[in-house]
Amino acid sequence: MRAYTSARATGGTPPARNGRPAHDGGGATRDKEGSPPYGEVRGPAHDAARSAPAALPRPWRRLRTTHRAAGLAAAVLALALPLSACSSDGTSGAPSDTTAGSAAGSSPSPTPSVDRAAYRHTLTGALEALDRALRAVDKAHEGSALNAALDTASSRADRAADTLQMTAAPDDASPVNSQFVSALRALGQDLKSARGDGGRCATAPRVELGRAQSPQSVTSAGRALTALGYDASLHLPRTERAEHRRLANGALVRDGSRAGLGRLTVKNGTARDAVVALTRGKHTAFSVYVRHGSHATLRSVNNGSYTVYFTTGEDWNSRKSSFTRECSFEKFDDQAQFKTVRVTGGTQYTVLTFTLNKVVGGNATTSTVPPAEFPS
Repeated sequence: MRAYTSARATGGTPPARNGRPAHDGGGATRDKEGSPPYGEVRGPAHDAARSAPAALPRPWRRLRTTHRAAGLAAAVLALALPLSACSSDGTSGAPSDTTAGSAAGSSPSPTPSVDRAAYRHTLTGALEALDRALRAVDKAHEGSALNAALDTASSRADRAADTLQMTAAPDDASPVNSQFVSALRALGQDLKSARGDGGRCATAPRVELGRAQSPQSVTSAGRALTALGYDASLHLPRTERAEHRRLANGALVRDGSRAGLGRLTVKNGTARDAVVALTRGKHTAFSVYVRHGSHATLRSVNNGSYTVYFTTGEDWNSRKSSFTRECSFEKFDDQAQFKTVRVTGGTQYTVLTFTLNKVVGGNATTSTVPPAEFPS
C-alpha cells in the first residue's frame, strides 16, 4: 500500500683685550682689567717709552660706554613691558584678540540634559492605556471576547512603542528605553498572532502567548527602567502551558453500529498521533485513535463503501475533535470496500490494512483536505 508525504664653548680661556693677552711678555702685569700697571721696569725699553710715550688704551672709557648702553637697553625694556602688559589684557593688540576669539570659538557648547521628570511623565502616560488593555486580556473568556481584547492590546502596545521612540530619554535611561521600545513592538505582534480562529488545530491564545518571548523581554526591560527610577511596570496577561493530551491507543473517538465481519487495521508510522475516521456518505461510521509508532485493529465493520480520513498532530482536544498543534488533514483517494459473502465451506469477509506513512509497494494515494471537511 502507498502512503503520502504528510529551519570582533663655553668655558675656555678668557678672551684677550684689544688683541693682547691678559699677561704680556714685558713682565708688567695688571691685576684687574682696566687698571694701570703697578711698579716699573727700567731699561732701554722704558727710556724709549719716556721719550716717546705711546697712547695707552683707555679701557675705563669703554666700560663707561658699555654701562651707558646697558642703561639705555634697560630703559627700552622697561618701556616695552607696560606695552606688552597692555596688549595681553585684550584691550589692544590684534594677535591677542585673534587668539582669544579662536579659543572661544573652539570650545563645545554644553548639551542640555533631558528632564527626568518630563520623561517619567511621558513614560507613565504611554503605559497607562496599555496596562488597562492587558488587564482586559487577562479577564476575557476564550473566543470572540478574547480576540477583541487581544486586538486592542496589540494596537496599544504599538502606540506606546511609537511614543517612547519619539521621546528623548535621559542619558541613564536611553539604552534601556530603546530595548523597551523593541520589546513593546514584539509584544504587539505576538498579541495579534495569538488570536484564535475557533477552528480545528487552533492553539489556545494563552498557550500561544506562553510560547512567545516578548512578554519576558518587556518584563526585563521594564524592571531595568524601574530600577533607574522610571516606573515601567505592566500587568501582563496570564498564559497557559502547552498541553500534551492523548487518548489510549485504539480508543474509539466515535463509534456507530458495527455488526459485520469486516476487519480494519491501521498502522501509524508517522511521528505524531493520528485519528482515522470512516464515513458513509455524510455519516461518520466510527473513528479510532492510533498513537505514533503503533497500530490498532477494528473488528465488526459493516459491509459497504467507506471514505477513509485521517488527521495527525499533537495534543488532542476532545471537545473540538481535533489536535491543537502540528496538524494535518488528509483522506485516501480510493474508498474502502467491505464485503461479506457465503462460500462453500464458510464465509468470506474483507480484511483491510491502511498504513499512514509512506511504504514501499503501497498502492494507495492520499489528498489533503480542509480542516473543516474532516468528520467530527
